[in-house]
Amino acid sequence: MTRSAVLMGAPLAALYQNHHSWLQAWLRKRTGCHHDAADLAQDTFLRLLAREQELSLLREPRAYLATVAHSLLVNRWRRQAIERAYLEALAQQPAAVAPSPEARELVIATLLEIDALLRALAPKVRSAFLLSQLDGLGYREIGERLGVSERMVKKYMAQAMLHCLTAVEG
Repeated sequence: MTRSAVLMGAPLAALYQNHHSWLQAWLRKRTGCHHDAADLAQDTFLRLLAREQELSLLREPRAYLATVAHSLLVNRWRRQAIERAYLEALAQQPAAVAPSPEARELVIATLLEIDALLRALAPKVRSAFLLSQLDGLGYREIGERLGVSERMVKKYMAQAMLHCLTAVEG
């Protein structure tokens, strides 16, 4: 057994040796960038370290790798979109209120957490919550927009609040 197979574990090392080049080429087609593809390929195999026992059972390793890599790629695109939106909003502010690079990273990380929290909600629950919290609409107005009763909006809001509370409490 090679040194890398011992360090990574035989199933992961075999998967890496047999499919790393293919995965990197697959990612390069989707990102258009060799460096991003290399980073995402490495991130894919890092994610698999935690699932090493499952790897020996894989029937379609490339499909599995593509699924994991696609998830990472979507997360990267989502992060870039959130970061772009934040930086555009920041550009509208006077230079005097520009946060430090560290503060910007903290804000972006927080925005990503909020995005993940909101994506976990059912679409109508998320819409009701956002219409209430961001647009300041009342339950009757939200119900009209969503085509549901005011009572259903109250139920949606309770679900959203419970979800937020659960997330905050960990």
